[in-house]
Amino acid sequence: MPNARVLVVDDAVVVRRIVTDLLQQEPDLEVVGTAPNGRIALQKITQLNPDLVTLDVEMPVLDGLATLKQLRVTHPNLPVIMFSTLTERGASVTMEALMNGANEYVTKPANVGSVTEAMARIREELVPKIHTLTGRSDRPRPGAAARTAAPTSRPTARPAPQPAPSPRRRSAATVDCVVIGVSTGGPNALAEVVPALPGDLRVPVLIVQHMPAMFTRLLAERLDSHAPLNVRESAGREPVRAGDVLVAPGGRHLEVRASGGGAVTHLTDAPMENSCRPSVDVLFRTAASVYGDGVLAVVLTGMGADGRRGCEHVRETGGAVLAQDRPTSVVWGMPGAVVEAGLVDEVVPLGEVAARIAARVGAPTATRRTEVAR
Repeated sequence: MPNARVLVVDDAVVVRRIVTDLLQQEPDLEVVGTAPNGRIALQKITQLNPDLVTLDVEMPVLDGLATLKQLRVTHPNLPVIMFSTLTERGASVTMEALMNGANEYVTKPANVGSVTEAMARIREELVPKIHTLTGRSDRPRPGAAARTAAPTSRPTARPAPQPAPSPRRRSAATVDCVVIGVSTGGPNALAEVVPALPGDLRVPVLIVQHMPAMFTRLLAERLDSHAPLNVRESAGREPVRAGDVLVAPGGRHLEVRASGGGAVTHLTDAPMENSCRPSVDVLFRTAASVYGDGVLAVVLTGMGADGRRGCEHVRETGGAVLAQDRPTSVVWGMPGAVVEAGLVDEVVPLGEVAARIAARVGAPTATRRTEVAR
């Protein structure tokens, strides 16, 4: 496979140099050009035909968001990684970019002591994402993050999952809690799934999206503005109520704990799991311990395998697992890991996920049980 060709776009000379130098050290990556603003970047994309673009958020002449919108018209399938500062404005614009077709993002290191340290931090976050989005690891479906319409207008080939292990599930099990895990491509995926859930969904929904602090709050606010359900970032120690959608805050694990006849959220600073905090495994595992066979776990697009062990717990306690299919995933790492482990009940396109959740919740409020598993 030829080297992945990268165009680096940033108005700061030092950032362009750092990113170029570190990418050139990778044997399968090649920086084919740089640009100080979006206008020049659009010209170079046509000239150089890169495999991926790193795009700064704040630039003169044409900023990152405006550049992305124009780029998606002419190059809808070109992977784009946004490069932003970890500030309120940087996070807000980056969130907007992710909703407008950016595939991923990287935050610029702050308060680092040296260029060497800055390079190390950027390499740790940026290089794996470039490898993934250019097909050097978990293979993405190009352009999947850029779609906003449900991808159900034409048939999609679904992988045949291995037989799921026999669950210890009660007869006609009802769903008492929905838990969702997602990473790369998540904001776009959640923007399709959460607003499509019915406003009378009588179960709580808890979400882990791999993102840093501040980004998760902005994600929750954006989802809340478009969804019939109440969406907010979890504050911890709050009752888990039907009809609420709670997003794990960046940098903290979200747990579910039994409390009286119900459940409450709990936030922890425990060590990372799968190099993640929040971790999907933590949420799924604790939800299974509280709700037992009343858990419906949903694994959406994302790098890595976070959520696989959590799904093992869900199946062991009799719960059900849905996974997004490969054709509609930006990266099929997380859902693919669950499918390949034989842990899924259904593999569905993104555009059908909300409907399948609603169908599985199904039972009217009057006949649902309200107690949690002991």
